[in-house]
Amino acid sequence: MPATPDYVRIADEIMSDVQSGQRKPGEKLPTIAELCLAYGVSSSTIQLVNVRLEALGVIDRRQGKGVFVTDPDTWLRKPGG
Repeated sequence: MPATPDYVRIADEIMSDVQSGQRKPGEKLPTIAELCLAYGVSSSTIQLVNVRLEALGVIDRRQGKGVFVTDPDTWLRKPGG
């Protein structure tokens, strides 16, 4: 069984933090440099994390402002549920 890529593991961890209430809707995430240090990965890995989280609706990137957590009720909702 192949290992989970770092960007998937980190994105899942951030999503788990939001679901558990450790990160709140509207909260600004740390910078790419800060996340690189925290997770011991390259900036390209953190950029992939952001792409994944944005595609899933977990974050909202605002040019010149930062990256913010969205309301988990909007991204946890399942179609037809």
